[in-house]
Amino acid sequence: MAGRTVEIPADVDKAITTSPPATMLIYMLAPEKLAGWNFMPQESETYLKPEYRAVPVIGGWFGKQDGNYETIISMGPDIIFEGYTSCGDVNSTINERQKKFGTIPVVGIEATTDATAYEEPIRFMGEILGENERAGLLISFYKETLDTVTTKTSRIPEEEKKRVYYAEGPDGLLTDPKGSAHSQLIEVCGGINVAQCPIEQGYGRSEVSIEQVLQWDPEVIITGDRNFYKNVYEDPLWQDITAVKNDEVYLFPDAPFCWFDRPPGVNRIIGIPWTAKVLYPQEFSDLDLRGNVKEFYSEFYHYELSEDEIDDLLDPASGAN
Repeated sequence: MAGRTVEIPADVDKAITTSPPATMLIYMLAPEKLAGWNFMPQESETYLKPEYRAVPVIGGWFGKQDGNYETIISMGPDIIFEGYTSCGDVNSTINERQKKFGTIPVVGIEATTDATAYEEPIRFMGEILGENERAGLLISFYKETLDTVTTKTSRIPEEEKKRVYYAEGPDGLLTDPKGSAHSQLIEVCGGINVAQCPIEQGYGRSEVSIEQVLQWDPEVIITGDRNFYKNVYEDPLWQDITAVKNDEVYLFPDAPFCWFDRPPGVNRIIGIPWTAKVLYPQEFSDLDLRGNVKEFYSEFYHYELSEDEIDDLLDPASGAN
């Protein structure tokens, strides 16, 4: 997908990626071929089968820069995927990887962090891994989910769109503004990202002040930080913000992978309907989120959820109290 030509094995049995968004694709399409996690998934003891929990953590090159070429080479992967977006000098990065990985083919895979463009990387990786059928299932689920949400949100007048703040960190004063892959689901699901601050490249998380948040006065706050969620309703600094006054602060599910962010990969597909229902519960009252979650975890996380587990996933705040 980077426009290079490399020779790869006809049968790929062991694959590694340099960053989490591409790793998500291997795990969903061919988990038995995943040779290394970039980081250990959340609550892996609950939502991952033992054979996938046993896959070693190898780090990588993303927000963190903790990959080790020698370690990865010693594992003998058939192929290495380098995920990238349209930003930066793609060719020099991939060529440098290829030089250091030697004879192991490095394959560029595009748009792994664009929630509106997952179809092509899913199809591309499915072909390489020999999982065309499963890739087709994932594409169908993704397209139907995205189309259902965007068809409805496209009809919402601009003046009626929810104004949203993505609160990161234990004090909620880190965020990602419009244009960042980390906060993309806000716009995808018809919201307006209120944060007006520079984008922090790489791992993201731009610093802001409580005075700025008060000025932006969001109607909805979305967060993945349990400490922030636990304290925000009692914190006097946040009491005058509309979202807090109206009890519109939401903690997104994150097991075994986040539904909203980090990594901003195909794991966010299930976060699209969740975010839509958070922002516009009446418009999406007929959306069967429980059914979507059960299907997604079964088909693509290779895990059969119980009804209690679905309850726990959809109410992550119960563990924050």
